[in-house]
Amino acid sequence: MTFGSLEISFSATVLRPRSWTTQQARWAAEILGSGPAGPVLELCAGVGQIGLLAISLEPRPLVCVDSSADACRFARRNAEAAGLADLVDVRESDLDTALRADERFALVVADPPWVPSGDVRRFPEDPPASIDGGPDGLDGARACLRATTRHLLPGGAVLLQLGDRDQADTLGRELDALLVTEVRDATGGVLVLLRSDDA
Repeated sequence: MTFGSLEISFSATVLRPRSWTTQQARWAAEILGSGPAGPVLELCAGVGQIGLLAISLEPRPLVCVDSSADACRFARRNAEAAGLADLVDVRESDLDTALRADERFALVVADPPWVPSGDVRRFPEDPPASIDGGPDGLDGARACLRATTRHLLPGGAVLLQLGDRDQADTLGRELDALLVTEVRDATGGVLVLLRSDDA
């Protein structure tokens, strides 16, 4: 499929990339343009399309993390097809063990599963593990933020995709080290920008 300026490969075993998430990639590139020097981290990366489009617009090293072997295989293939393989490190891993203690990132981009468990059956074409966000749809987002907080560079940011503003409000009330600084409506959900509370 075409994703912005990229051609992205995937299969039925992974979550089909949503074309509207080019909005997340383009916002990520804007943030990088004025943010600190440093690499990008994409969590729940799937086949890597969001991070790849972002760094095609604003070149930086990119670490893509996903627990699916199939998704990681496609992410590597897509990085190669985009001419970005030299910038991209794809890691098949869970969120808790993917990063070295000393790694720091200018921007973290994440598209975690955000469909509440009770609604997953409404999307039979999607692999359940790729969309099931737990009882309120926020388990994946919470896991991403736990993995992220200690790995942000000073002045760094997190750009998170969620289903709606109610989820963004709920998550915002729970946060400690990060603050929600902006929420934008997007075609298929919302995009949430978070920064350190001491930024």
